Amino acid sequence: MPGFEIFGDEERREVLDVLDTGVLMRYGFDQARNGHWKAKTFEEELARKLGANHCHLCSSGTAALSIALAACNIGAGDEVIVPPFTFVATIEAVLAAGAIPIFADIDETLCLDPEAVAAAVTPRTRAVVPVHMCGSMARIDQIEKLCRERELVLVEDACQAVGGSFQGKYLGTFGKAGCFSFDPVKTITCGEGGAVITDDKAVYLAADAFADHGHDHIGHDRGLEGHALVGMNFRISELNAAVGVAQLRKLDFILAKQRAAKDRICAMLADCPEVTLREIPDPEGDTATFLSFLMPTEDRARQTAQDLAAAGVDGCFYWYDNNWHYIRQWPHIRQLKSAARLPIHLLDTVPDYETLDLSQSDAIMGRTISMQIKLSWSEADLAARIEKMANVLKG
Repeated sequence: MPGFEIFGDEERREVLDVLDTGVLMRYGFDQARNGHWKAKTFEEELARKLGANHCHLCSSGTAALSIALAACNIGAGDEVIVPPFTFVATIEAVLAAGAIPIFADIDETLCLDPEAVAAAVTPRTRAVVPVHMCGSMARIDQIEKLCRERELVLVEDACQAVGGSFQGKYLGTFGKAGCFSFDPVKTITCGEGGAVITDDKAVYLAADAFADHGHDHIGHDRGLEGHALVGMNFRISELNAAVGVAQLRKLDFILAKQRAAKDRICAMLADCPEVTLREIPDPEGDTATFLSFLMPTEDRARQTAQDLAAAGVDGCFYWYDNNWHYIRQWPHIRQLKSAARLPIHLLDTVPDYETLDLSQSDAIMGRTISMQIKLSWSEADLAARIEKMANVLKG
């Protein structure tokens, strides 16, 4: 990761197709675009790749989450169970929907613990948003079963796990909707972009309209289209979609390269007595964008992260101190600070986020280090990295 490491002639050709037509918007201008529909092409190819009935391409992963929640009828006052380890956008999307984030602990998959999810369900719970963090999967079979039994909406945040799978089924296809991100540092990138996939036609039609001011997209004259519902503007441009088309066609190559590099490093880590690898429910479905491992204690993890950096092993993250991916460093979320009043400020059933007990998650995140797996590593780069890591972790 990320896809920008392998930009090439393929991306340039797709972008030039758009520039040659002069049509940068994904809708309309049918004659001028000369048959080039980059967003539609991406949607068709991603849906086919993942085995989903429908796909809607949008402006970001954050937009995808907002679209999916709206299309699944999650809104004002609904409780939505979320993990404390995720990019903050997951929480922002729930708040933007007018819903209430309910935090449940993670387990050593670094994703939602199904038992913690079950314990967090109340009569007001409407949805669960598991996040497939750092390229690998939650215990999605157990979470899907729980949602089905409790009649809860399952919306998968697979923004960091495009191409990942569990027991042969792609992540993002277990719930009512699945969300992906194609921002600058994702496995494949549009520069900025996201997608919602679903097998439910009603959800798709609602998503398609909500992302474009409510346009129903019926007919061939944009000015005559009907108003399906109140919506927003979460459209992607044809330029961004064009980059994504080329990137999507490289996905299998990217995953294979990442998996091969990760396997090499894991073989060395097997001889490091202090290291415990992150639990992965289905190793064959791991996208290998990250290699995550746990040290015996928080102190050892923090020191090891510093030692790896000092040894020249870049791209290692100690999430426990990270500003954007763990609730410990989210005072603005815990205090619900915003530029203007949010719907949640008007509700009387909001938890006190300052006093949350997430001790299980803290114990795991305090011991966790994650390392990016890069596409640009040469054989010599990888060998040198393994040697440096061994010197630190076996020393």
